[in-house]
Amino acid sequence: MDGTALPVSTPAAAKLVKRNFLEALKSNDFGKLKAILIQRQIDVDTVFEVEDQNMVLASYKQGYWLPSYKLKSSWATGLHLSVLFGHVECLLVLLDHNATINCRPNGKTPLHVACEMANLDCVKILCDHGAKLNSYSLSGHTALHFCTTPSSILCAKQLVWRGANVNMKTNNQDEETPLHTAAHFGLSELVAFYVEHGAVVDSVNAHMETPLAVATYWALRFKEQEYSREHHLVCRMLLDYHAEVNARDDDFKSPLHKAAWNCDHVLMHMMLEAGAEANLMDINGCAAIQYVLKVTSVRPAAQPEICYQLLLNHGAARIYPPQFHKVIQACHSCPKAIEVVVNAYEHIKWNVKWKRAIPDDDLERHWDFYHSLFTVCSNSPRTLMHLSRCAIRRTLHNRCHRVIPLLSLPLSLKKYLLLEPEGIIY
Repeated sequence: MDGTALPVSTPAAAKLVKRNFLEALKSNDFGKLKAILIQRQIDVDTVFEVEDQNMVLASYKQGYWLPSYKLKSSWATGLHLSVLFGHVECLLVLLDHNATINCRPNGKTPLHVACEMANLDCVKILCDHGAKLNSYSLSGHTALHFCTTPSSILCAKQLVWRGANVNMKTNNQDEETPLHTAAHFGLSELVAFYVEHGAVVDSVNAHMETPLAVATYWALRFKEQEYSREHHLVCRMLLDYHAEVNARDDDFKSPLHKAAWNCDHVLMHMMLEAGAEANLMDINGCAAIQYVLKVTSVRPAAQPEICYQLLLNHGAARIYPPQFHKVIQACHSCPKAIEVVVNAYEHIKWNVKWKRAIPDDDLERHWDFYHSLFTVCSNSPRTLMHLSRCAIRRTLHNRCHRVIPLLSLPLSLKKYLLLEPEGIIY
């Protein structure tokens, strides 16, 4: 041995160049990147395997992976990585060296990644260099479908201004338009923009849901059990754009059913005032009032008494009397809701199922109310005042909400006629 360095093998040299190339991309060392490409030491479309915990670079067909299995890395070219890191200079160098702009080594093109990262500068550059605006990811989404955050709204606008198809549906089992996506994520500014640029307000997805139905459903943040004002605004806008309030999905559910499922009295009021039919039934024969009944006990942020009041004042059919114990089962901790529903009947008689439906702690906590409930719902008739209320409501039927406020009566009487709860039944 004379101490002379051994020559680097070809595979080792290639590995070193690839590592230098990747480091230049990550650090935005576009000078080094340019030098490597000029010397033709590496293919400009070389694919790297990189960490991708949030799957920004990857896109798979539905059903490819088990729900419990999550990939931690993805394949990506230099273009994808430049967009991921927001390194505009490196992006321009790669494009100047004829990098393939629409490649998708792991299911997404660089434009898809740019929209998901909400990087407007990268979107503009990619569009200027011929990126396909309407190409699908492997999961069947266009670039517009990846604009799902407030910070990506400008990216979506840029795409539409350049000719992206605002009514193009996803190429998968959901078949949703960009308007569905904007409604899902509560992006009111984007909803308005899409409609102004030709989006079909009542377009339907594969489940026959309109954007209004989608926005209504997602107005409840299920994890936090909070209602979203942004989604409420989207629904208001769609109704103002003449969205069909009684559109039915493939289970015959209307937007009102979905609002009732969420116990969202704000949207229920909005839908009913826009002409929603209170008695529409889904495929299982359930109207909106049954939906409220089913979920009252699992919607801690809700005000179920308002939901019942709205439906009954808009002509909803009452709960079948022999099933009234189910109202108590659902609402035993919310006496106001029980009061609203029970006052919709001229008379209803309690049975042993009612008492069994009330936990002891709730019975004790709301003793005054429950004592009045069982006293009134006995063999004795209701008061003349209550019977008069029922007669007026029966005459007005589904016009109660509209006519009663116009009557020349004291406000307290109007509230009484509209089933406003008072905390006790008499």
